[in-house]
Amino acid sequence: MQVIETVDGFRKALAAERAAGRTVGLVPTMGWMHEGHASLMRRAAAERDVAAATLFVNPLQFAAGEDLSTYPRDLDHDRALAEACAMAYLFTPTVDEMYGTQPVLTAVTVAGVGEGLEGASRPTHLSGVATVVAKLFNIAGPCRAYFGEKDWQQLQVVRRLVADLSFPVEVAGCPTVREADGLAMSSRNAYLAPDERRAAPVLHRALLAGRRAAAAGGDPVAAMTEAVAAEPLADLDYAAERDGRLLVAVRIGTTRLIDNLSATP
Repeated sequence: MQVIETVDGFRKALAAERAAGRTVGLVPTMGWMHEGHASLMRRAAAERDVAAATLFVNPLQFAAGEDLSTYPRDLDHDRALAEACAMAYLFTPTVDEMYGTQPVLTAVTVAGVGEGLEGASRPTHLSGVATVVAKLFNIAGPCRAYFGEKDWQQLQVVRRLVADLSFPVEVAGCPTVREADGLAMSSRNAYLAPDERRAAPVLHRALLAGRRAAAAGGDPVAAMTEAVAAEPLADLDYAAERDGRLLVAVRIGTTRLIDNLSATP
């Protein structure tokens, strides 16, 4: 696996692969990789001739007071996992390499699908995601890009971004990977204290309660809200149903977690 730190180097490496007739898979990440990331990388390596992961903690998607400075990082671990998952390239740019030293004046926003839910709770977040994803797609060129369904609204934003701006990219959504107790794997799970970790599966329980309520003709949002309220350590941000998807965001201690499920099995 080749580790590349420059935009120009990554762009030229993938262009050379395509010039040789090989298809490219792209897995954008912010690092602190876990089995969820590994599932994306393994799928990319299986489906494409050459697969590349990117590792960049994007400051544009963190608002003031959020966890940019404390976001977990372990480059050695991430490099080893990416190589074990058959990545041919790992792109690890600095902030200056990605954005330069001047303030970033260009932002990408996706109306509609980017509004409400995370768009309401973290107003700058999805624009930051859309901006860095647009930049990564421009650098990487034609490819199939892999994103986890855990960040459901983000996935819809990326799909609409690609459609609206005619990027030569196919977006593949991949199933959420869960712990044995149902907790969706997330880099932010590392923040949880032991008692908080025991409480965290309440998100999955709430989603299952919402699904049962929907199947019975009841109110899935009310069922999710009630399930979260039953956990003393959980503070509900939102529970919602959108386009056949049940979504929930919960704060446990200082850690904010999100999850989602289809409203039907």
